[in-house]
Amino acid sequence: MGNSRAVTAGALALVAASVLWGTTGTAASFLPDNVSPLAIGASTMALGGILLFAVSARSAVAALRDGCARRWLAIGAVGVFVYPLAFYSAMDASGVAIGNVVALGSGPVFAAIFEWIWERRGLSARWLVATAVAVVGIVLVSFGRPTDDTAGGSGVGAGVLLGLLAGAAYALYTYASSRAIAVGHDGRSVMGGMFGLGAVALLPVLLALGAPLLQSAQSVGIAAYLAIGPMFVAYLLFGYGLTHLRSSMATTVTLIEPLVATLLAVIVVGERLQLVGWVGLTLILAGVTVLIAARQPPKTRRAF
Repeated sequence: MGNSRAVTAGALALVAASVLWGTTGTAASFLPDNVSPLAIGASTMALGGILLFAVSARSAVAALRDGCARRWLAIGAVGVFVYPLAFYSAMDASGVAIGNVVALGSGPVFAAIFEWIWERRGLSARWLVATAVAVVGIVLVSFGRPTDDTAGGSGVGAGVLLGLLAGAAYALYTYASSRAIAVGHDGRSVMGGMFGLGAVALLPVLLALGAPLLQSAQSVGIAAYLAIGPMFVAYLLFGYGLTHLRSSMATTVTLIEPLVATLLAVIVVGERLQLVGWVGLTLILAGVTVLIAARQPPKTRRAF
């Protein structure tokens, strides 16, 4: 019973993180046009990564000094570096809907592949069904939202490739986080160490491209929100969730992010959602609910 409650608490923490992540597209839409997607991504993850390291400096350094954990923190930091640059670029090239669909929809698949490569871990029928239902829901949401007329055919193609890269990067740092936690470190320490390393790599990108973020109080405020809310607070919740859930399940639960992003686009931005989109939202909720309600086996600690 205790383990079941812990799993449920971990899943709910991931849902809360996903709600915060779902606000990124709406918030970023209020930034000036001359702010590049690379600057937005670098700012969000670099500043948020610094905050994550700052609140867990001692334990994060301890994790980095642990040879077993350091390997996974370094691998995950590669994903932390690649993800924001690829994700925001994908949305810029092909539109918010397609960029989210490809990146978030491919994440659980890549996570399952990583689990199989490194652990030869099989997939449960419940996971396969729930993930398939949620991914279909995301696809329907993308069809139910207005398309961006600024993205041409070549832009969509590039956006899809960048979205796949973002999905692989997201799954990589999720899986690496899970492995570092399994070694014996808590979620906050792992998030601080991993995202601290990623922040160091992203700082040159931010310094080179981030000047337009300082052009007004509004742009500074939006950048600060993206770093504190969808990054710092969300990844504290994400680290807690990964303490209790496998990476493949975690990436499926976080498919709720496009649902939140779509609802905000309708309520705040004024986009219109067709019937097929509302059906998609229902499927996303159904798939995620199935996983949250499922009893998962306890996570085991690994030696490496």
